[in-house]
Amino acid sequence: MHHSSFRILLVFILSVLFGCNPGDRNEYYSAKDFYSLKKIDVHAHQLTTRPGFIEQAKADNFILISLNAEVPDYPPIDSQQYDILQLRRQYPKDIYYATTFETATMNQPDWSARQIDYLKKSFDSGAVGVKVWKNIGMTIKDKQGRFIMIDDPVFDPIFNYLEQNDIPVIGHIGEPKNCWLPLDSMTTNNDRAYFKAHPEYHMYLHPEYPSYDSIIRSRDHLLEKHPKLRFTGAHLASLEWSVDEIAKRLDRFPNMCVDPAERMGQLQYQSIRDWQKVHDFFIRYQDRIMYGTDLEDNYSEAPDYIKGHAHELWLQDWQYLTSGDSLQSPFVYEKFKGLRLPRPVVDKIYFSNADKWYFAKSAR
Repeated sequence: MHHSSFRILLVFILSVLFGCNPGDRNEYYSAKDFYSLKKIDVHAHQLTTRPGFIEQAKADNFILISLNAEVPDYPPIDSQQYDILQLRRQYPKDIYYATTFETATMNQPDWSARQIDYLKKSFDSGAVGVKVWKNIGMTIKDKQGRFIMIDDPVFDPIFNYLEQNDIPVIGHIGEPKNCWLPLDSMTTNNDRAYFKAHPEYHMYLHPEYPSYDSIIRSRDHLLEKHPKLRFTGAHLASLEWSVDEIAKRLDRFPNMCVDPAERMGQLQYQSIRDWQKVHDFFIRYQDRIMYGTDLEDNYSEAPDYIKGHAHELWLQDWQYLTSGDSLQSPFVYEKFKGLRLPRPVVDKIYFSNADKWYFAKSAR
């Protein structure tokens, strides 16, 4: 037998024996490629000045974007920014941040002008975007005691400024649809655990609060009012329960993208029922999805735990997105199949989409 024919036959036999296609090596990533591919986690929360979280990110080839947020159990937003700036002096190429604004004094005169001034100073300090949180629509009220929604005219000066200056907004508006269901009807274990621990945000227990649909409508109306606003729908835009619904918004709002932070379990839940639909969603919208986790470092957990948990979650997500393996996760009870996304799609989701979105104008 000719030597070239023998080599072809040998490759074929090995492929059959080991169940792999020799072309897979070029078309898909493997588990070991996780360490060599440069990646960005666009949704993290660095709430301390200790470096362990960043060091783990560097070991796993991640850049972090830390999102400041007006969360009750977080440090004040000034403190969050101060700590991030300290870390950025030490790790200028490894961690970036998005700023935010306060709503505690929003019923006072000249509130929006003060917030815009604060944001400008943040951008001068290196902020790459602005985070808005679910307290808008779910907690804060006006002088008449009515819930203030994200499309309220009080925010127009801020969003006009951000839109005119092409500054990205990261919006955690609303909650998973599970939030409006009883615990035993929720679809994922992480939602069930979170709302059991945080009944103040479990809207099933608070029927007097705004409905899920009204919050989603207010977010959609914001984007109608500001069509050029670059907007990341954090947590799959609170439409995590349906890739069809996310797709409708991505089609409707061309300047919108999404991150799957803390909602990967919802994608896994849908993968159990219709793997092809979830897979095709990622293929179709490969330019509109940026990888994020919602991992955070705070003083409530030991540094070694933070590092181990981050590493484990990053690996788990990599396996789901890149392999075709039968998988299990703590988020859902049933097994599901990995999405096995091609290399070019993975490159966009893990790096190039965020690189263009946040850093196209920077000198990084």
